[in-house]
Amino acid sequence: MRTSKRPTEHGFTRHDLPRLNKALRGATDARNFRRLLAVLLVAQGRPVPEAAQITCVSKRSVYGWLRRYLRGHRAEDLTERPRSGRPPVAEAVTDERIRSELARSPMSLGYSTMTRTVKTLADHLNRTCSSRISERTPRRRMAEMDLRWKRPRYVYSTKDPNRAQKKGRSCAACAGPRPAP
Repeated sequence: MRTSKRPTEHGFTRHDLPRLNKALRGATDARNFRRLLAVLLVAQGRPVPEAAQITCVSKRSVYGWLRRYLRGHRAEDLTERPRSGRPPVAEAVTDERIRSELARSPMSLGYSTMTRTVKTLADHLNRTCSSRISERTPRRRMAEMDLRWKRPRYVYSTKDPNRAQKKGRSCAACAGPRPAP
């Protein structure tokens, strides 16, 4: 039966446990916390498969994090690295631009509506910024800016109780029954 390596066989020193504990207490990001915890468990003597199971990651990930940490014995080496990701399509559509467009009336922009919709906002941004964005982009960006979007609620009014008086009783439907002559 194969036994797991002791922490010193992995390359841990006596300074690593306090360093990892301190970094774990200060971790604010869940990914960094998980990485630090996995490395700390191995530094405490737990086998890699057990550390992987506790932190709900693969053994391969734990081995990679161990390699990264043991290269320089710095907890900062386990932090999330920046990723390239997809480049932004509409760089001209900034948060300030969205706020300024929301402050303007759609009627003043040439739309035949008084209420703004995500579609009219996306159409207007497409025209003015010369870029192609979908309706999801302003919706997502507004959510990131903590702006809430609600459709206008239509309220049905009740009949005016003084309507007949205002119409001068000329309206037969409003006047009610006529007195007998």
